[in-house]
Amino acid sequence: MTIPATPSPQVLELSGIHKRFAGVAALSDVRLLLRAGEIHTLMGQNGAGKSTLIKVLTGVYPVDAGEMHLLGRPIHPASPLAAQQLGISTVYQEVNLCPNLSVAENIFAGRYPRRGPLRRIDWAAVNQGARALLARLDVDIDVSRLLSSYPVAVQQMVAIARALGVQAKVLVLDEPTSSLDEEEVGKLFAVLRRLRAEGLAILFVTHFLNQVYAVSDRITVLRNGGWVGEWAAADLGPQALISAMVGRDFDLAAAAGAGRPAVAADAPVVLQARGLGQRGQLQPIDLELRAGEVVGLAGLLGAGRTELARLLFGLARPDSGELRVDGRPVQFQAPADAVRHGLALCPEERKTDGIVAELSVRENIALALQASLGLKRNLSRTEQTRLAESFVRALGIKTASVETPIGLLSGGNQQKAVLARWLATNPRLLLLDEPTRGIDVAAKQEMLQEILRLAGEGMSVLFISSEMDEVVRLSHRVAVLRDRRKVGELPEGSSEDAVYQLIAAQS
Repeated sequence: MTIPATPSPQVLELSGIHKRFAGVAALSDVRLLLRAGEIHTLMGQNGAGKSTLIKVLTGVYPVDAGEMHLLGRPIHPASPLAAQQLGISTVYQEVNLCPNLSVAENIFAGRYPRRGPLRRIDWAAVNQGARALLARLDVDIDVSRLLSSYPVAVQQMVAIARALGVQAKVLVLDEPTSSLDEEEVGKLFAVLRRLRAEGLAILFVTHFLNQVYAVSDRITVLRNGGWVGEWAAADLGPQALISAMVGRDFDLAAAAGAGRPAVAADAPVVLQARGLGQRGQLQPIDLELRAGEVVGLAGLLGAGRTELARLLFGLARPDSGELRVDGRPVQFQAPADAVRHGLALCPEERKTDGIVAELSVRENIALALQASLGLKRNLSRTEQTRLAESFVRALGIKTASVETPIGLLSGGNQQKAVLARWLATNPRLLLLDEPTRGIDVAAKQEMLQEILRLAGEGMSVLFISSEMDEVVRLSHRVAVLRDRRKVGELPEGSSEDAVYQLIAAQS
């Protein structure tokens, strides 16, 4: 652990933090030190304790033991409002604002400036104050317009402006870039650098490894609820960071696709789409997948990637073209038809379309297999438990028990459980729509290795991801979409630049 020779003044210090839930230690002797004019990144696998630590810091959870000091004074925030009044402001992954209110109303909601004996809201001051806070972020918009009229990137800036409006001393950013494209992330980082230069202490949480090194001054790593260490970002390379997160040496090159299995020259075509399309959703497209092949699906936001996955899995009905499985024409009236033909889909929206949060890990994993067996063959509780426990071991799903509600698991472990659900059906073709979104870098590499392992055993995989580097590293071929049509294919070993050039060439 290396500390710069002339550190900035301390703003916030947490030491000896402990937190337990139902007897299980979520945080154990955790520490954190934030300094003025620094961006401090908090890293750890899903379930490492990052979210719990943020909730302790912001007054959502009381600590069981430990101390917190802000500018040298002990603090005990009993609620998010109390933390905010102390100068600790948080911007969450999901923009937590009111879309039916104006930008200015969102920035000052709950603390409107008032005037006169009747203490009426001073709307002129509200609008002027909102413009001033946004100007600090180099954002110039009409603050009287509804928040919902602006894109997510602008809404994220409004959330930051609101956080700064309480004279924040500490700004906590919890996955602020998950819904932003590359250009929007760049603009956000420019704002963070400006705030850092103003002396603000910033705590940044992200799952994107490249973003860690783009803006971080320091990095703190948690593992299994415990503190691993603090480093200057310049002293902790990506390989060492992942090793610190997982507690062992990690082969980043192998996880990046260096061990991609070869596809046999005579590998049979499992699925073939010919002119498959849906009016208003996807232009007619040709695509085929062979046994043991990982085909990447690349394209910018709105290119039609998810729409294609839905057509292939029977979630939407094509109005042109045909679909063949093993060379025979098929028509999927519903996903159940796709499952019977050996297809499986891990959807993009894990929380809304993937898991059933109230059900246990066991029940979630058994869902698809039970559905494929029909009503005449019920899986017994013992069979479900045996099935779930086998996949928990095989995929390294971190859960206290297979009876734990899946909604209590971290995002990465929920994603593994959704994958386990479909692997239980023994599919021949796996459709993966953003399988690594919202999971930490270590879990992400483990997921990529698992995909390669399945392909090596002969499974066909359609891999959809917004992370272009993942697509080109993992895939045997890359099909490129633009404006809901296929614009070409690239062979194994192609670069990210080649994908972007193909997209741009169609402009």
